[in-house]
Amino acid sequence: MKWTPSLVEERLAEAASVLKRLPEPRRQGYFNVWPEIIHSFADKVGQEPRPMRVVPSPAAISRMEETLSWTVGLDPIDGKIVWLRAYGERWKTICWKVGLQRSAAHEHWLYALCVIAWRLNRRKVPRLRSRRYVIEMVKGAE
Repeated sequence: MKWTPSLVEERLAEAASVLKRLPEPRRQGYFNVWPEIIHSFADKVGQEPRPMRVVPSPAAISRMEETLSWTVGLDPIDGKIVWLRAYGERWKTICWKVGLQRSAAHEHWLYALCVIAWRLNRRKVPRLRSRRYVIEMVKGAE
């Protein structure tokens, strides 16, 4: 399989979605001895429905665990932008959190996706080249 920045983006978004859907960790040793309260229909009238939580499949969890290591070795700002974008944050919020303008944040994001794609394709990323050069090289290799 040949990795492209768009495939990397899709996999990161899937990993973020799986992370959101995982159940909350429980502390060992704490338990509840109270009986579960059974609500009657009259008690439930007017209440907000509880959102249904769909637990991800084991294959999705395995893919998510593999994806978590992809941002290791990236510039911390690039990794933060990649994960914020994977979680569906708006560019305005991302720019505010990392302190960059929209165009600079977008270039950091695109560069990070290209670096991840190159690493997954077992190619070496040129160190002494500009971000724009690496982005153009990856786009040209697609």
